[in-house]
Amino acid sequence: MKIEIIQKYFPNLNDCQLEQFRKLENLYQEWNEKINVISRKDMDSLYEKHILHSLGIAKVMAFAPGTKVLDVGTGGGFPGIPLAILFPETQFTLVDSIGKKITVVEAVAQGIGLENLTAIHGRAEKVKEKFHFVVSRAVTQMPEFLRWLKGKFEKEQINTKHNGILYLKGGDLAEELVGLKCEIFQLKNYFEEEFFETKKVVYLSKGNFNS
Repeated sequence: MKIEIIQKYFPNLNDCQLEQFRKLENLYQEWNEKINVISRKDMDSLYEKHILHSLGIAKVMAFAPGTKVLDVGTGGGFPGIPLAILFPETQFTLVDSIGKKITVVEAVAQGIGLENLTAIHGRAEKVKEKFHFVVSRAVTQMPEFLRWLKGKFEKEQINTKHNGILYLKGGDLAEELVGLKCEIFQLKNYFEEEFFETKKVVYLSKGNFNS
């Protein structure tokens, strides 16, 4: 199951979005042979373990047009690239400290014609712009992650949820999230595949930490 798994859970994609999702497979295969951003064994499950997993955030939050989103530690472009396809009127900034990974992100974005995405080689702490939301896929423990995000949030609210963090995580989060007021969404409630059994989206409003 490839693109069909995306259509299964997101049946309202237009032709342009479907074509962009379809092109991801060849682009990632081509680039992964030069720069390893996805483990070789995972390439066969690209659509499930990377693309659909990234889109788990969209089951929790539909970004309003004009929303600015920062993807921290994006690696090969997850969750930022799939979300940018899904929300063409949202502006995404993808940052990673490893230049080779940003090379892949830029090439893939260009290859599918994404116009709402900027890629930055650098550390999240150094990004000067402000955002409504920060997304990420398990780059580090939450307390450390929060330290990187000081001063990164817009004051204006344009979404149904308050500005904050949407973090893709797996496993037991109790210790990591102690003392933090979070909402935890189980992805198994949205996706039936076994891979999602322990996967979660953690939402943390910027009002609940020192942002």
